[in-house]
Amino acid sequence: MKTHLNNISPIDGRYARLTKELNAYFSESALIKYRIYIEIEYFISLCDSGLSELKGIKKKDLVKIKNIYSNINDEDIDEIKKIESITNHDVKAVEYFIKEKFEQLNLNNQKEFIHFGLTSQDINNTATPLLLKDALHNCFYPQLNLLIKTLYELSKKWKNISMLARTHGQPASPTKLGKEISVFKVRIEEQLNQLLKIPHSAKFGGATGNLNAHYASYPKKDWHKFAKEFLADIGLKRSYPTTQIEHYDNLAAQLDNIKRINTILIDLCRDIWIYISMNYFNQKIKKHEVGSSAMPHKVNPIDFENAEGNLGVANALLSHLSEKLPISRLQRDLSDSTVMRNLGVPIAHTIISYKAILKGLNKLIVNEEQISEELNYNWAIISEAIQTILRREGIKNPYEQLKKLTRQNINITENDIHNFIESLKISDKIKQELRKITPTNYTGKS
Repeated sequence: MKTHLNNISPIDGRYARLTKELNAYFSESALIKYRIYIEIEYFISLCDSGLSELKGIKKKDLVKIKNIYSNINDEDIDEIKKIESITNHDVKAVEYFIKEKFEQLNLNNQKEFIHFGLTSQDINNTATPLLLKDALHNCFYPQLNLLIKTLYELSKKWKNISMLARTHGQPASPTKLGKEISVFKVRIEEQLNQLLKIPHSAKFGGATGNLNAHYASYPKKDWHKFAKEFLADIGLKRSYPTTQIEHYDNLAAQLDNIKRINTILIDLCRDIWIYISMNYFNQKIKKHEVGSSAMPHKVNPIDFENAEGNLGVANALLSHLSEKLPISRLQRDLSDSTVMRNLGVPIAHTIISYKAILKGLNKLIVNEEQISEELNYNWAIISEAIQTILRREGIKNPYEQLKKLTRQNINITENDIHNFIESLKISDKIKQELRKITPTNYTGKS
């Protein structure tokens, strides 16, 4: 039996093919690799800072040291996990692993500068924002940008299709199908622009945020400047001052922003679902697919339903992470650690959703005949235009006159509207202006 069929989470089971790219960022193996990267880069920065004890490190040594993380493999990860089974501490296991590598490189005299003056959160709170940054740039943003591009292309393709609008579910002033799609595209773009402005922040400050051990060892060195520059060099912004851990405020803002994007897309999914149920859209049919185990005719909007469900799961987790992570008792408690291990889960559900929405959008076929038929069945919707022009012309109580005509439980036809126009005591020029208004052309500008 295939191993993915035994996985509890659908992320690693049913949807594994849709989320496998995230393994490089959110798996246990990936976190270990990022920790090794941070430890090594920190050691190299210490060498560059001019500490006399590290002056014996040569350029060829630095190349070999960098290769520790560049050449990391599954056997190395297994070795680290074996060490962890003894230490019962994941970051200490990484430290011991690197020290073993230093011994193999004949760097015994310098190995104690691995993890020098640090606490585990200096590694975790640097590795995690860095892996999230990479995951967003390499997986999340490309998928979201493809979705934005698709919405833009559909908005252009459908820009001239007049459509009955519905407010409170009832017929309302008409609109354009392309414009309605553009609404979602612009909303997403605005949230994406806000998300891109939020810095990826990291904590780097020793056991309680003050770099106590660093200043005790080398009191004349500006360690806070060192920490800021070190994080900047690897693409992160230093949070300062902090407790033992990152305060996660910027991370919470990022997660809330992703949640808002997802909420907009839930709105999109539900609207498209309704349009499909109204027969405004048909869906492309695959010959051998089945829509129902009992009803052969069914072509269900499953892509949008799948996306809506996964977006809901993602948002529930994003909410918990953004609400929980910024709260930690005194200088720290451990509750953030297990929560942070789930960071990739809502991102995975989000990616699954985006791919489902794209699949669904690419299956849509506009049923212009149905859209036009429903639009032209609802002539009452141009009463807004008529009463507004009559207001312009100084006619008494135009709103009330149109209300009396149209607010009934009967269908108002083109003839009903034109007979009303003819009954008005206005010039032929104004009557002609009013007769030109139809449900199809009363769409404003968009």
